[in-house]
Amino acid sequence: MAEENKNVNPAGEDVKENAEPIAGEDTAEAEKTATEDEKVPEAEKEKSEEETEKDSKEEPKEEEKEKKSFFGKKNKKDKKDEQIEELTDRLKRQMAEFDNFRKRTEKEKSAMFEVGAKSVIEKMLPVIDNFERGLATLSEEEKEQPFAQGMDKIYRQLLASLEELGVKAIEAEGNEFDPNFHNAVMHVDDEQYGENVVAEELQKGYMYRDSVVRHSMVKVAN
Repeated sequence: MAEENKNVNPAGEDVKENAEPIAGEDTAEAEKTATEDEKVPEAEKEKSEEETEKDSKEEPKEEEKEKKSFFGKKNKKDKKDEQIEELTDRLKRQMAEFDNFRKRTEKEKSAMFEVGAKSVIEKMLPVIDNFERGLATLSEEEKEQPFAQGMDKIYRQLLASLEELGVKAIEAEGNEFDPNFHNAVMHVDDEQYGENVVAEELQKGYMYRDSVVRHSMVKVAN
């Protein structure tokens, strides 16, 4: 009886059997704690990896943003540059307008000069006509007289001066009729000339440079 009571506590339970469950509980708690401790670093590791990925994703966005802002600043013109471009463009336009104005003014001056010169020439042509008519009435003996020779020299000098200014007579007799240069006042039947050919010049026509001052009055053969 004494041996049986040796391993029995006052509550009547075996000490060895009671000690084993306590040790098992401590081990389970330790394993649980260790497992939780292992899970915490893994969670932290996963969290850190997620944050790293998030940061890596955000970094390009920030870089792209910086690039966009950089290029935006580069493409965006400064106010001074815009003012310079505006003033340069305005200057170019004014220079072009002035050049056009200068060319137009020179053209108008040339046209006015030509109109004035033609007006003076038109007034001088009747004088030339009178010289020609007067010299044409002289006989061969009268042409040898000093007065007639003097009139002939004045007439030739006047023609030479007009030629230097660009005035020249229009060729008519024997040429084909051209309404741009000739003014037909009569039509004649003449076998000596072909059809639509100037048979006779009644009054000389003159040109100033490239424009007609006076058309030639002519007879045209049918």
